Amino acid sequence: MTTRLGVLGPVRAWDDHGHDLPLKGPRHRQLLARLTIAHGRVVPVNVLVEDLWEGQDPPANAIGAVRTFVAALRRALEPDRAPRTPPTLLLTQGPGYALRTRAVDARTFESDLAHTRSTTDPHQRARTLEQALELWRGPAYADVAHTTWARAERARLNQLRLHTVETLAHAHLDTGHTARAIADLDAHLADHPWREQAWQLLARALYRAGRQGEALQVLRRARALLAHDLGLDPGRALRRLEHDILHQADHLDAPDQPTDVVDQLWHSTARAYRSGPGPRARLETTVGLLRSLALTGPEGLIGARRRRVEAIDAARELGDPELTARVIGAFDVPANWTRSDDPDQAAHVVAATEDTLTGLGPNAHPATRSRLLTTIALESRGTNSPRPRRAASEAEDLARESGDPALLVFTLNGRWMQTFHRTGLATERGRIGDELVRVSARQGSDPFEILGHLIGVQTGAALGDVERADHHAQAAERLARRHERPLVKVFTTWYRALRLDLRDQDPDQVADAYRAAAERTATAGMPGLEQGLRALALACLRLRHDLPWREDPGTDWGPHTPWALPSRLLAQDRAEEAAHVLDRFTDPAPGLLMEAHWALIAHAALTIEHRPALHRAHTALAPARGEHAGAQGGLFTAGPVTDLLERIEGAL
Repeated sequence: MTTRLGVLGPVRAWDDHGHDLPLKGPRHRQLLARLTIAHGRVVPVNVLVEDLWEGQDPPANAIGAVRTFVAALRRALEPDRAPRTPPTLLLTQGPGYALRTRAVDARTFESDLAHTRSTTDPHQRARTLEQALELWRGPAYADVAHTTWARAERARLNQLRLHTVETLAHAHLDTGHTARAIADLDAHLADHPWREQAWQLLARALYRAGRQGEALQVLRRARALLAHDLGLDPGRALRRLEHDILHQADHLDAPDQPTDVVDQLWHSTARAYRSGPGPRARLETTVGLLRSLALTGPEGLIGARRRRVEAIDAARELGDPELTARVIGAFDVPANWTRSDDPDQAAHVVAATEDTLTGLGPNAHPATRSRLLTTIALESRGTNSPRPRRAASEAEDLARESGDPALLVFTLNGRWMQTFHRTGLATERGRIGDELVRVSARQGSDPFEILGHLIGVQTGAALGDVERADHHAQAAERLARRHERPLVKVFTTWYRALRLDLRDQDPDQVADAYRAAAERTATAGMPGLEQGLRALALACLRLRHDLPWREDPGTDWGPHTPWALPSRLLAQDRAEEAAHVLDRFTDPAPGLLMEAHWALIAHAALTIEHRPALHRAHTALAPARGEHAGAQGGLFTAGPVTDLLERIEGAL
C-alpha cells in the first residue's frame, strides 16, 4: 500500500483508495507536519519537543510523549506492516526521526509546476496547472498555522499557489478561454487585492473580451487600492498597460487567425456551411451547436439558453411541428439544479413544447414524444404540479421501450428532476444517478456520466457517506478535465467545503470554504443556484453548531428569504413578528434545498415553541430521517435530520 500525505490544507494521510488514515489528535498532526517540512532530513527529538510545545513548558515526559506519537503515526501510516518489521516511512535515525516519502501533495504540486515550464503547448500547460491547483484543500499546513517553525514553508507554498493561479489565467488567455480567465482572476483578486500581476492580467482579459471600459476601471481600481492601503503608485507594467488600452494598442488583441488545427477546422467548416443547406437544416444544426456551447462555461451557458428560445420560436414560425419537436428535443443538456435560472424563459419553452405535442397529435413518434415530455419535466423544475411528474414517468417508459441509451439517459435526467415532491428521496435519486453513470459510460455520453456522478456526490453528502461522495466527486472532476467542462468545478468546490463540515472541522474554517465556493459560483452563469446561496449556507452552519445568528453587511437572501425571515426576526428580538410569519409561511418549494428551508423553519419554531410550525416541519422532515438537512444539494448541511426531529419531538 502507498500512503499519500496531504499538507496543502489541513494535514492528512490517505491510502491507495483515497480513504483517510486515522492520525488521531492535534499533536500527531503537528509531528507529521514538522517531519514533512524537514524534507527527509532527521529532526532531533529535542527539537521536536521544542517545536511541539512551542511557547509552552513541555511536560516532564515530553520525550516519551513524542515516542508515543511516533508509534501511533507509524501504525496509521503503515497499517499493513507486519509486527516486528522495520518501518519504511517514519524512521528512527541517530538522535531523532526522519520521514522518507515523496508521496506528498506539495511535492506533486511542485513537480507539476516544473513540468509546465518544460512544455510549449499552452493547452497542456493549462491542464497541468489546473491539475496542480486541484491538489489544494485550503492554506498550506492549515493545522499548524500558529507555529513559527511552519511559517516559512507555509509562506513559500502559498506564494507558489498565488503565482500558479495567475500563470493559469495567462494560459487561459493564450488558449482563448478569456471568460474563464476573467472569472478566476475576479475570485483571486477578491482574496489577494495587492497582486499587481493579477490586476494586469484581468485588465488584459477584459480588453480582449471587448470590455475596454471595464478594463480601464479595473486598472483605476487597482491604482486607488494600492495608493489608499499601501501608499504606493502602481508599477510600470500597470501604467504602461493603461496607456496601451487607452490607445488600443495592436499587441493587446488576441490573434485573429486560428492558432491550432482545431481552430482551423472550426473556422473552415463554418465558412463552408454558410453557403450550404437551407433554413431547416441550419436551424437543427444550430441547436446542436447550442447544446455544445451550453457545456463550455458561464458565457456559453447563458448565450445557449437565450438562443435556444430564439431557435424554438424560429422553428414555430415555419409552421412545421415535427421540425419544432426536433429543435426542442435536440437540446438535451444535463440539468442538475432544481431552481430555474430564468423562470420566464422556462415557462416559454414549456408552453412551446405543450403546443408542439398537441400539434403532433397521437401519431407522434415515441422517441419524439419522449424527448418533448422530458423537456417539460426538466423545464418545470421546482413546481408542485403533477403534470411534469407524469411527463417524466411516461417519457422514461417510452425510452426503455425504445432501447435507445441516449434517449434513456435524457429521460432519467427528467425523472431525477421530478423526485423532489417530498423529502427523504436521496436514496431513490442515488439509484437514478448510478444508472446514469452505467448507461452513459457504455455509450460514451460524458455530459450525462458527469451528471450521474454529481448526483452521486449529492446522495453521498445527504446520507453522510463521505467515501461515496468523494468517489463521485473525483470521477466527475476527472471527466470534466478530460472533456473541458469547467462548470463541474462549481459543484465540487461546494462539496469540498461541505466535506469539511461533515468531518467536523472548525466552523470558521468551514465558513471560509463556503465563502470561497460562493465566489466561484457568482461567475458561473447560474443565478438559480447562486442567488442567496452564501447566506443560506452560512446560516445553516451557524444553526448546526448552535452559534449566534449573524449576517454579513448587505446579505442577499434571494429566493430563500421567506424561510430565513423568522430566524432573522428572532435575532433582532422581534419574536412577535417571527411568530406571525410562522403562522402564515408557505411550504418550501420542491428542490434540493427543501430540507434546508424546513430546517430554518424548525429552528425558529423551536426557539419560540411555535407548535403549529413544529408539527408542519416534523411532518415534512420525517421521511428524511437519517439524511443531512441541506446536504441533498451536495453544497452544505444544516445537520442530521434525525437530531432535528428528536428536538421537535421533545418540544411537542
